[in-house]
Amino acid sequence: MEIIFTPNALMALLTLTFLEIILGIDNIVFLSIVSGKLEQKDQPKARRIGLLLAMVFRIVLLFGISWVLGLQDVIYHVNLSFFEAHFTGQSLIIFGGGLFLLYKSVSEIHHKLEGEEESTQGKASNSLGQAVLQIALLNIVFSFDSILTAIGMISMKDPSQGGFGYEGAMEIMILSVVISIVIMMIFAGPVSKFVNDHPTIQILGLSFLILIGVMLLAEGSHLAHFRFGNDVEVNSIPKGYLYFSIFFSLFVEFLNMKMKKNRKTVKLHNNKIIDNKLKDTDVTN
Repeated sequence: MEIIFTPNALMALLTLTFLEIILGIDNIVFLSIVSGKLEQKDQPKARRIGLLLAMVFRIVLLFGISWVLGLQDVIYHVNLSFFEAHFTGQSLIIFGGGLFLLYKSVSEIHHKLEGEEESTQGKASNSLGQAVLQIALLNIVFSFDSILTAIGMISMKDPSQGGFGYEGAMEIMILSVVISIVIMMIFAGPVSKFVNDHPTIQILGLSFLILIGVMLLAEGSHLAHFRFGNDVEVNSIPKGYLYFSIFFSLFVEFLNMKMKKNRKTVKLHNNKIIDNKLKDTDVTN
């Protein structure tokens, strides 16, 4: 445990925690949109369950590092005259997550703009279960991205070789996951309320999820070494481009909101969020 308090370990912990929070932005956006469709009493519960699941999945995957790395082994080949691919467990999970995110995002946009308004009664008990299931499925995909980032950043070499050792590296990675999830729990409620109170932010958030879905498809294709013809290979999309587009779009929208704050906004279908806990000063709701 002493290695945690060395300057190098503390710097690695802070850096990794920051990256985990950045990588968790898509998780919070998805949580905000899914939980916004639930009843008042279920919204905070769905957010907490979603983030706790994210933490559990990440810690379990950290303890199964050898299994996670083993998912990079090729399990199936496709070799046709016009197409070649080498599928791995990791590529299939990430590719499937991208497809699910695209389907969910497009369905939600249609539901918000052209769907019918749902009553607050109906299938509330099923809605929470469905929301938790969707959150769990996406958390598996996002957790792989998060853990592979952690494994790539934190060296497990012996401290004499410039690393942190296996135990030291595990302590740093687990601590960074726990701290980042706690921080996201603190802000998940206010972020959800803000997203669901502003229709343009909702649509932007769903558009961001489409971008993330496309990025996951490209990453899964790249990991599977998709090749078309003789020399056309699919490459992954750098995350920096994605995050820049997200933050720039939000910046422009905040300027629009500032200039037109007195105008009445349109109301999307099923966007009402009634969470009395968000009206108090306890931001952990």
